[in-house]
Amino acid sequence: MLNILLGAAGLYAWWTIYHVLPKVSSWLTYNILSIENGSHLGSSIEFFLYDTPKVMMLLFLVVFGVGIIRSFFTPEKTRAFLSGKSEFAGNILAALLGIITPFCSCSAVPLFIGFVTAGVPLGVTFSFLIAAPMVNEIALGLLYGLLGWKVAAIYMGTGLFIAIGAGWVIGRLKLENHIEDWVTQTNVTSVTMEEEKLTWNDRFVYGWDAVKEIIGRVWIYVIIGIAVGAGIHGFVPSGVMASIMGKGSWWSVPLSVVIGVPMYSNAAGIIPIVEALLGKGAALGTVLAFMMSVIALSLPEMVILRKVLKPKLIAVFIGVVASGILFVGYLFNMIL
Repeated sequence: MLNILLGAAGLYAWWTIYHVLPKVSSWLTYNILSIENGSHLGSSIEFFLYDTPKVMMLLFLVVFGVGIIRSFFTPEKTRAFLSGKSEFAGNILAALLGIITPFCSCSAVPLFIGFVTAGVPLGVTFSFLIAAPMVNEIALGLLYGLLGWKVAAIYMGTGLFIAIGAGWVIGRLKLENHIEDWVTQTNVTSVTMEEEKLTWNDRFVYGWDAVKEIIGRVWIYVIIGIAVGAGIHGFVPSGVMASIMGKGSWWSVPLSVVIGVPMYSNAAGIIPIVEALLGKGAALGTVLAFMMSVIALSLPEMVILRKVLKPKLIAVFIGVVASGILFVGYLFNMIL
């Protein structure tokens, strides 16, 4: 009962603080820092002072809530659940599970090995590996909080479409012989473990631990992303972004993908930039393509996956996912 009361009080305090952030950021910028109202610098500083606590607060709430949900799931449970599923149904289930199960680039290799050696089809494994970093709870929670439910729903739907479609295509190509030999020769001992019974207090602790771990890992990317977004918001004219990332040029979508791939960030770091780009007139489809390429096709992740995949399979993976991202970008630029 005490935990429930403390949780309710915490939510009320969170809601109150969240809704006074615009006034506080404006007051700090123009009254305390004495920056000229309406100037480029003032606009940038106000954006930074507003978005930094806002994104951190959203991150805290989303990660804590999903951390509790994650206490019901483990990678082992996910692997066991996907083993033996028919291929297309497995692609769908794997993509959906990718949203809520623990994943980061550093865990790509052990997850891949565990899935493959447990008999999960290669295409189903890729559906999970694509959806988990791209359509995760941080991306969806921040998009909802910063840009509204429609953008969050569009991103989730298109991200799942890419994960399911790319996994299905890779599965159809029968590229199992392009997994590194040492992976297929790995012996995984089957161990039956008794499921740990967690109380709700344990799950709250799990959620708090997730907050400390994830925010501790991504906060620097958040600050960098907000700083870049603040610079775009304050100093880049609207017409510039509309011309580069607008609907009018056929090359804007592939260019955004090419720019996004070498960048290394995560959802928390890239979404403030997405917010600023949309505010300056960039087209939604182009910005979605940019965001997806940064998260799903980053060079560091490709380097990590190279440990378990041969070059041909890496190339197929990049080509199939990039094609899906381009399709999504062009589609939404046409219909929105």
